[in-house]
Amino acid sequence: MNNKTVFRFREGAFLLGSRTYIMGIINATPDSFSDGGDNFSPENALKTAIEMEKQGADILDIGGQSTRPGFTLITPDEEWKRLEKIIPLILKATNIPVSIDTFYPEVAEKALSLGCHIINDVSGTVNPKMAEVIKKYNAGWILMHSGEEITDNISECVHSSLLNMLNTAVSFGVNKENICLDPGIGFGKTMEQNLKLIAETNQVKIGGTAYLLGASRKRVIGYALGDCNLPFKERDFGTVAINTIGILGGADMLRVHNVSAAVQAASVTDKIREKENKV
Repeated sequence: MNNKTVFRFREGAFLLGSRTYIMGIINATPDSFSDGGDNFSPENALKTAIEMEKQGADILDIGGQSTRPGFTLITPDEEWKRLEKIIPLILKATNIPVSIDTFYPEVAEKALSLGCHIINDVSGTVNPKMAEVIKKYNAGWILMHSGEEITDNISECVHSSLLNMLNTAVSFGVNKENICLDPGIGFGKTMEQNLKLIAETNQVKIGGTAYLLGASRKRVIGYALGDCNLPFKERDFGTVAINTIGILGGADMLRVHNVSAAVQAASVTDKIREKENKV
């Protein structure tokens, strides 16, 4: 699989190339595209977190703001109100790293001060204020491509943009090992571009840096099946297919709604890769 590099987050680290890591999605929102409202209450979010850990999740990713197409932006204060009661409960009840899905440095600061480990930043920018927060806590930082300045060659464009983001973050003093890159499936791209990015994962990712694929239940699955109206929670089989292709292309982590399906698919794919590399 990948070269033996690591993704660091505070006191912990993932050895990349040893296996695929699974990030379970917990949307503490009323309006997320797949599970909006399911985990809006602290009680439901906690129940989901405990269940995901039992199913084999390696990371829990908690978000207080929906980023679905057409989402309504909320303020940092409103986002924090959705998270402040949930985070302590999950940190206390689970034993795996907790990621916070936010692009607000002030929200990241509060979450990391409570003991969270990673910031999943979907802004598509490298915010120097966020970089300072990341450095302060030695946290992991997931940087995502947002779909800006796309050219005809989508894979080359995203690869170049991710490399620029990585270099900018490092120029701000963030350790390269604390950075994970995400191609931003579904963010500002056509369905055909999304499919190409998945198919060409090995061309998009940056060698020696962690790479996250987040396509779980997204519209591209319905598109590939010829039914864009397919209910979101009926897209898990398509998600498994995309995740498998991503792993074969070198993805290190998968961000998913259905943890048990992803764990099983990743475990089998990792075993096959292991045998392939021994031939």
